[in-house]
Amino acid sequence: MTARVRPCGDGALLVEVDDVEEVVALYDTMAAAPLAGVTDLVPAARTLLVRFEPPARPETVEAAVRAARPRTGRRDAAGEVTIPVVYDGADLAEVAALTGLTELEVISAHTGTPWVVAFCGFAPGFGYLTGGDPRLTVPRRTESRVRVPPGSVALAAGFSAVYPRESPGGWRLIGHTTLQIWDITADPPAHLRPGVQVRFTEATRG
Repeated sequence: MTARVRPCGDGALLVEVDDVEEVVALYDTMAAAPLAGVTDLVPAARTLLVRFEPPARPETVEAAVRAARPRTGRRDAAGEVTIPVVYDGADLAEVAALTGLTELEVISAHTGTPWVVAFCGFAPGFGYLTGGDPRLTVPRRTESRVRVPPGSVALAAGFSAVYPRESPGGWRLIGHTTLQIWDITADPPAHLRPGVQVRFTEATRG
């Protein structure tokens, strides 16, 4: 792994790597053996933000990052969530056409493989899920929707996600869930956190 480390203010370093798999591997390695003074690890698509405070110093944190030997392969799950989905999304037929699958095959592919939260972003509780069936890799919509309903289950660029609340969005909608993904009164408020394994199941229309 080739990491590019840049300062980010006085109390953080931004580590840039080549892809999300390297981000996940580095995050897991550093989370498993925390360096004294490191207060937070924030993964994204190709970066890992490492926040720290004394006694940690920028040079010691950077040295720890460069000395890390991230392991590859399936990560240890940080919990598991089962999400029941009604597959009635507005873009389900289009996803089938783009992938060359039938709608039933899209549903089978989405439910047939466990997904893992690689990182969170865009909105509180919005988890980017990886590890699903590679046949479901589809591009974002060319034009984003102004409103995507909460609970919408979507695909884009190799990821799957569940919209935690109403928001604009350009992902392709394949269904919806009634499970509340983000609940500010819960502890923790987000069901989907880095490392959590997600299993989608088909629910019947109620």
